[in-house]
Amino acid sequence: MADLKTKAMGIEFKNPVLTASGTFGFGEEFSELYDLSMLGGICSKGLTLSQRSGNTGIRLWETPMGLINSIGLQNPGVDNFINQELPKMKNYNTVIIANLGGHCEEDYFEGIYKLNESDIDLIELNISCPNVKTGGMAFGMKASVAYDIVSKIKRICKKPLMVKLSPNAENISEMAIACEEAGADGLSLINTIQAMAIDIKNKKAVFNNVYAGLSGPCVKPIALRMVHEAAKSVKIPVCGLGGIMNTEDVIEFIMAGASLVQIGTANFIKPTVAVDIINGLSEYMDKEGIKTLEEIRGIV
Repeated sequence: MADLKTKAMGIEFKNPVLTASGTFGFGEEFSELYDLSMLGGICSKGLTLSQRSGNTGIRLWETPMGLINSIGLQNPGVDNFINQELPKMKNYNTVIIANLGGHCEEDYFEGIYKLNESDIDLIELNISCPNVKTGGMAFGMKASVAYDIVSKIKRICKKPLMVKLSPNAENISEMAIACEEAGADGLSLINTIQAMAIDIKNKKAVFNNVYAGLSGPCVKPIALRMVHEAAKSVKIPVCGLGGIMNTEDVIEFIMAGASLVQIGTANFIKPTVAVDIINGLSEYMDKEGIKTLEEIRGIV
């Protein structure tokens, strides 16, 4: 029997398949469809210090091979997450990851202090958020800026810290190295790619904010390349995501060097896809005579 257990960032995951932030809510709706304890872990909806209602107007737009979203980090806020959502999530008997964003350093720091005292297992730090104090440029664009914020957060963070990288970074290898040197315990990538859609009938941009985030199978080749670059550049674990739709995609990410993977847009298409992928991964390993994922991790 294949052993899917994966040790990363000081945590033992029963398998490497996690659900991605923003596509799984807090798991409650999916828990009605299957046993969530089968998952390697669940990443929470993206959290901010205070509750947010998200963007107005159209927020989801399908493309031939992907999905553009302009949700705007709609979430209940860190306190409501800890008090209302987390107790339910802990019943799912899997690794619970809190995804945290912020628009200034103080937002991040206060969020970290609160999550430190909670029962989560891991923090995924979203540095793709625009820093309002520097004119809106994301923390994750320049390696030097990322190093600064990650090092400050790492000094106060009591939980393992996985930094989520933006594909819009100037240089993904430099960004990965900067985060590792700043003390990150792991990396996850990629976040959505900036995109847009135009309504030719109404002759205007589809989204009120004009630009939004593209995900789905169309971004997978880019995500795979960036995960490969990052994994070759650092020693800390890398969690790969971006366009994963099936077991074959997961195997590719693991061969590119990923220790863990996250399933995002595919959850909207088939809510039970993560279970299919976990079963498929076990079947592939048995068929190929692979006992542990370490035998194929990073072989490319």
